[in-house]
Amino acid sequence: MPGPEPSVVRSAGIVSAAVALSRVSGLVREMAMARLFGAGQAYDAFLLGFRIPNLTRDLFAEGALSSAFVPTFTQCLATKGKRRAAELANLVATAIVVVVGLLCVAGVVFSPELVRLLAPGFAATPGKFELAVQMTRIMFPFLLLVALAAQAMGILNACNRFGVPALSSTFFNIGSVVFGLLLGFWAGPRIGLTPIQGMAIGIVLGGALQLVSQWPSLRRAGFGLRFRVDLRDPGLRQIVRMMGPAILGNAAVQINVMVNTNFASGIADPVRGLDGPVSWLAYAFRFMQLPLGLFGVAIASATLPAISRSAAANDMDQFRKTLARSLGLVFLLTVPSSVGLAVLGRSMIGAVYQGGRFQAYDTGQTALALSCYAIGLAGYAAIKVLAPAFYALGDSRTPMYVSLVSIAINYMMASTMIRIGGLRHAGLALSTSAVALTGFVALFWILRNRIGGIHGRALARTTTKILAASAAMGAVTWLSSHGIQAWLGAGKLGYLTDVAVSIPLGALVYYLAGRLFRIEELRMAWPGGRRQGTS
Repeated sequence: MPGPEPSVVRSAGIVSAAVALSRVSGLVREMAMARLFGAGQAYDAFLLGFRIPNLTRDLFAEGALSSAFVPTFTQCLATKGKRRAAELANLVATAIVVVVGLLCVAGVVFSPELVRLLAPGFAATPGKFELAVQMTRIMFPFLLLVALAAQAMGILNACNRFGVPALSSTFFNIGSVVFGLLLGFWAGPRIGLTPIQGMAIGIVLGGALQLVSQWPSLRRAGFGLRFRVDLRDPGLRQIVRMMGPAILGNAAVQINVMVNTNFASGIADPVRGLDGPVSWLAYAFRFMQLPLGLFGVAIASATLPAISRSAAANDMDQFRKTLARSLGLVFLLTVPSSVGLAVLGRSMIGAVYQGGRFQAYDTGQTALALSCYAIGLAGYAAIKVLAPAFYALGDSRTPMYVSLVSIAINYMMASTMIRIGGLRHAGLALSTSAVALTGFVALFWILRNRIGGIHGRALARTTTKILAASAAMGAVTWLSSHGIQAWLGAGKLGYLTDVAVSIPLGALVYYLAGRLFRIEELRMAWPGGRRQGTS
């Protein structure tokens, strides 16, 4: 399989390193929440309150807006220059402030209806519904801040500046924890805030920090956002035309998560009752965000500007090369990650979360959900690369149709699987994974036919080798993990030792197996091997 632009691999590496810091800081935030609030009523309500604007963010801001804005802005920058691109950026920023600002006001007003729609089971627990409404109202303004941050990220990525935008999420995670702890546990008792209210306000302040952290880089790149209105601007109209289908095209995973939250809110666990399943799914999904962000989001962020330039220049050969290599890198990194999460999930969750109000039972149930989510990791990550490829080609409808079908399939699967063999919340995670894999296959098949192939045979050979290397890694880590657990027991020391020993051991086995099977992408991803892989 021919190599892509070397800059894509370098850019993906920069983004991956920044996202790694972001995801680690996100895990620290989740650790703090797990220790302080466990998996009970308060955290369930907080999660729903955060998830409602977060869903809207993923659909509108970091999903549809980025997918529609980046190709249009990149094309404008490449063909019409920086001055015209700056004008377009100002128009979009103004539209975001007006439209998303009104959406935030509506979200605050109709929070009770949203909570009732998305988590009807909360009403069965006294005070839980009211707390979820309060959390939603506090955190809804986060949407406006993160929408502007997403646009700033798109501008900087189009200018081949990837590190600062990727690091902005780290500022959000750190800011939300620091501000939340200060407001909830230090200033809160003095001004009448409960701890969970303080953490909710911290989310909003963290979102502001995510935006502000990118402002100096925007200024250095020559883009100072200003208020500007021109509804007839062709670039703005193109973005608006793409936004509608793009919202639905990016919707599948997040809407499926919300549908599953709806189902989970009514699941009665034999030990915890109605308190637990929502939190277990959320903790597991957050854990999976680490490899998804490191590899899927990082590679997609670096790929989109490159394929947008190729599409603007009508260089379809380079478009295919870049896309095929990006998919190869996605599989190289996410398939072994899936195996690692499934085999070592309990130890990783126990090492990170267990303690305080987060008990051993919570660890087991969260690990079960994580192993089911891990099955779809490669599908999640590949969709991050494939869906924007359609937008780069000016086609925002195909991902929309695939997304709509995926949502319908998930609803049918989720309603069935929670009743099969006592799977309960794990069945919801399985349905999400199955839908992600189905969506990837559909998008890949359609795009392959659209552009005359994506080096499919070479990609299939690479994937087969990756599966074989991952199987070898999985077998070794399983033996290592069970040996350590038998020696030290299933406690904190056993979990920490397992993570410290089995993860490096698994990575070494995978690398050696990859070299044995001559996986070409491994040379590109491994430091010092990029010249070989991109020559």
